[in-house]
Amino acid sequence: MESVANRVHRKPWNKGKIVGQKAPFKIKDIWSLRVRLQMEGLARELALFNLGIDSNCVAVILSPSEYETSATATKWQRALS
Repeated sequence: MESVANRVHRKPWNKGKIVGQKAPFKIKDIWSLRVRLQMEGLARELALFNLGIDSNCVAVILSPSEYETSATATKWQRALS
């Protein structure tokens, strides 16, 4: 049986790192990622990326409960059309 005094205390892997919600992608960043994935021929990754972005857009468009959400949905609709 191992005693408490013999245990090695390890530093947490996320100590000193920023945790929590990150800033959303800008439309310019989304398009640069799409172009990069297309140029490298990574069809699977491009499809998954598009699915994630489209899912986010649909969630924003379907829940226009606030003015900001509605404005964001309009911006996405213009960018993706």
